[in-house]
Amino acid sequence: MTDKSYRLYPYRWVVLAVFMFINLTIQILWITYAPITGVAAGFYQVTDLAIGLLAMTFMLAFIPLSIPVSWAIDTYGFRLTVSIGAALMGVFGIARGLVGADYTLVLLSTIGIAVAQPFLLNAWTKVPAQWFSIEERATAVGLVTLSNLVGTALGMVLTPILIEQFSIPTVQVIYGGVAAFSAILFLIFAREKPATPPCPPGQEVRALMLDGLKHALKVKEFWMYLIVSFIGMGIFNGVTTWVEGIIRPRGFTPTDAGTLGALMLAGGVLGAVLIPPFSDRQHKRQRYILLGFVLAAPGLLGVAFAAEPWLLFVSAFAFGFFLISASPVGMQYAAEVTHPTPEGTSNGLIQLFGQASVVFVYIMEALKTKDGAFTPALILAVGLLFASTFLIVKMKDPLMSAIKHNL
Repeated sequence: MTDKSYRLYPYRWVVLAVFMFINLTIQILWITYAPITGVAAGFYQVTDLAIGLLAMTFMLAFIPLSIPVSWAIDTYGFRLTVSIGAALMGVFGIARGLVGADYTLVLLSTIGIAVAQPFLLNAWTKVPAQWFSIEERATAVGLVTLSNLVGTALGMVLTPILIEQFSIPTVQVIYGGVAAFSAILFLIFAREKPATPPCPPGQEVRALMLDGLKHALKVKEFWMYLIVSFIGMGIFNGVTTWVEGIIRPRGFTPTDAGTLGALMLAGGVLGAVLIPPFSDRQHKRQRYILLGFVLAAPGLLGVAFAAEPWLLFVSAFAFGFFLISASPVGMQYAAEVTHPTPEGTSNGLIQLFGQASVVFVYIMEALKTKDGAFTPALILAVGLLFASTFLIVKMKDPLMSAIKHNL
């Protein structure tokens, strides 16, 4: 770069790293009970649905908090706002372990952790916008998505292993300690923005939150992506929440459930790393979102019907790779088509619609067969993936030349 008024700072990777770490740890706290649903239900003497509620609480809390938190991010900056969420996560994460033998107190502590989540998730595009050039932003969002998936995968894999050696409360204390440590690192190392902008003058300018919100809701393509995101996150959250119940009727164990979840998320990690850079280089978003939804469907069918472990695990990997790869590309697409809406606002609306998809988690439970199989719900999910493609093909990429001049 020859223009001294803007530059990219190496410290952007430090800020991104500590932001990724807190997103990783809150996902561990979210998913920790899912792979041990049956075991936890027995420990607390409650139903499977009561254990599922510990994960669903995150989605339910997100709905009323998303817009206010997005306003705070865009008004007061991500560092202050995200720090509040990180602190809540650390405090209630440890608290959940300390009261981990009592289901009611565990649920109350989980609500505290759930309140923290929108403070983290709604800044996914804000941090890259403050520190990265436009050519790197989808990649940066992809890395945050990666951390989110790694956290979920760790919770899926480690929890069934740890409960063989420790009690459920002790495992929660361990996870809470890691969450508190990640929060401390964020408080120490995060910075709001670099000394000079990471992009040419004009690209960093954003409208006020309320004006930006009004503008975003007038953009047809943005509404299309909100619906697509609602479907995609609903299916992902549903499969993740009920992972053990989905495969239990076919004779698979909680350890198998943890492995399935981990492979699904490992595929998502690879997808989030490999696909967004192609989107950035080609300045194309729509084609990669479409690719992700179309190719996720066969993998989901395998998760629904596979009786052999190898086919189940391969299907889970493919499902995660393609569905999750569409998420960071889609978030950057939304930030571009809604310009000059602030990134925190557009991201917050996407996350809001995605978390509102908790309704699909309930639908999956309601559609279970008498023997406990989730097959009808998974067939419905495949149909919704294909239905989404009709909206995606109508979404048009914003002109990159216009973005570079007007962002």
